[in-house]
Amino acid sequence: MKATLLYSIICISLLSSCENDIAVVNSITSEASKKLPLESSKNVEFIYSDSAVVRARLKAPQIDRYAGQKPYLELPKGMNIVFFQEDKKEQTNLTANYGIGYDNGNGVMEKMEAKGNVIVINEKGEKLNTEHLIWNTFTKKIYTDAFVKITTKDQIIWGDGMEADQDFSEYQIKNVQGEIDIKDADLAPDSGEKKGN
Repeated sequence: MKATLLYSIICISLLSSCENDIAVVNSITSEASKKLPLESSKNVEFIYSDSAVVRARLKAPQIDRYAGQKPYLELPKGMNIVFFQEDKKEQTNLTANYGIGYDNGNGVMEKMEAKGNVIVINEKGEKLNTEHLIWNTFTKKIYTDAFVKITTKDQIIWGDGMEADQDFSEYQIKNVQGEIDIKDADLAPDSGEKKGN
């Protein structure tokens, strides 16, 4: 009788400890699965179109897709986005060390963030350097509150924050910190000497 009672107590103890272990395992795997991508793809190319016209092409060495209440894509190894004119001519080029794109819940990317050594060059050769840039696909705007440097053929402008059309053809710096006029006539190419000497 005592042996049967002792055996029953041991079995109940083992079962309850197994239940605790399973609960712990489920908790750990649940947390881990939240951090793992649903899909991971290498050397990916996306085409973004509007009214059957190709507007942009995104290329990335790796894209990870995460599910959840607010699905998103992560581009941990950098990205390149090319914006096109209606005649398919390349208009603007954007590169960055990291990207993340947010889905609107209907499978449409509504916003993309570029981070780390973000460079945008438009068809006029104007260049934007910043560390953080946001592209809103609905408003067709790019913007940032971070420090920016814009280099044109005539000027270098520094500021905090900027908003522009997605093709970077028109832009506005929110808080200009400094400007330098570039005069090609002042210096001879590849030397520090003035022309005409």
